[in-house]
Amino acid sequence: MEERSAGAVVYRDSAGGRMYLLLQNAGRWDFPKGGVEKGESELQTVLREVKEETGLKDVKIVHGFRKVIEYFYRRNGKNVHKQVVYLLAVTDDESVKISFEHQGYGWFEYREAMDKASYDNSKVTLAEAEKFVRHPA
Repeated sequence: MEERSAGAVVYRDSAGGRMYLLLQNAGRWDFPKGGVEKGESELQTVLREVKEETGLKDVKIVHGFRKVIEYFYRRNGKNVHKQVVYLLAVTDDESVKISFEHQGYGWFEYREAMDKASYDNSKVTLAEAEKFVRHPA
């Protein structure tokens, strides 16, 4: 079974420095993401999911960053191969309105976001995003 999702590492620049957005779901902290719907591009999925899950409408994709992660998990006794594509997005808007799927959110500076992120794949993606923002190609 195959599953495809797309999401974004969302950040904003503030007086205190660069802040990354993480969402809390079932006690886990991760980036906004969701399933790619039929006929949708990765970009369309990313923009839709960010808007649905955070309420943020004014996000701009930072071109040149694309991180693909893959993993397997079991659902209903079957192995599922999941591929998630992350793009990088920037916003000036800090007012998040989370969806019903999430219990909380936070804007975190890089080191705190690294500590907070629940998954190793998320930590690797965040590290690559931070490196890209600091030294764009």
